[in-house]
Amino acid sequence: MKNIFLSASIPLPERHPKYYETADIIAIRDAVIALSSIALTEYRIIWGGHPSITPLIYYVIERMLISKLKRDDWEFPLNEEEKSLIETQLKGKIQQHVLLYQSLFFKDDFPLENELFQNIVLTENVGDIHSSIQQMRKRMFSENEFSAAVFIGGMDGIEVEYKMFREYHPNALLLPIASTGAATKILYENIFPEELKNERLLKDYGYMSLFQKFLMDKI
Repeated sequence: MKNIFLSASIPLPERHPKYYETADIIAIRDAVIALSSIALTEYRIIWGGHPSITPLIYYVIERMLISKLKRDDWEFPLNEEEKSLIETQLKGKIQQHVLLYQSLFFKDDFPLENELFQNIVLTENVGDIHSSIQQMRKRMFSENEFSAAVFIGGMDGIEVEYKMFREYHPNALLLPIASTGAATKILYENIFPEELKNERLLKDYGYMSLFQKFLMDKI
């Protein structure tokens, strides 16, 4: 199963106004949901558990599960025990498509959704926020092979993860979704190579078709 790295967050107004001023919060959420909806059928999404993103990914998992359970083409009626067994099996299959990394520095502030993920890697608290996050990133990038990375919205961590990801996985596909604004837009305009730029990354809000064309058709 191929891995896709997701670097994303919703900027906070009290931190780094330059990110919040251009952030399109609806677009950020739509892009994360679209990516998850498409990728979780065939690929694995790996991300560092930002509290604004993890609940969105779990929302997609729940929506996929409900959709599968509402099928009306079962060969025979199911009793409650059979439904529960099928739900457990389906949830296990879907959960294989996600891998969450989370630093123990934030142990007291984990989003409740963390407990709902079966595949979670807890990385060391090394004493301060910067070093702990960097330790998480190093492990995430060194312990997995990635075919692509998607950048959505975000703050200063977007640029850091972009540069680190390129060092560890220089041949992977890079997709900064600049239409979501914030740090990703700055990354697209100032760091992303000119020869890789495409106006759809900047102006296209149809994220399902965007990811189908620029991600799924290329990895």
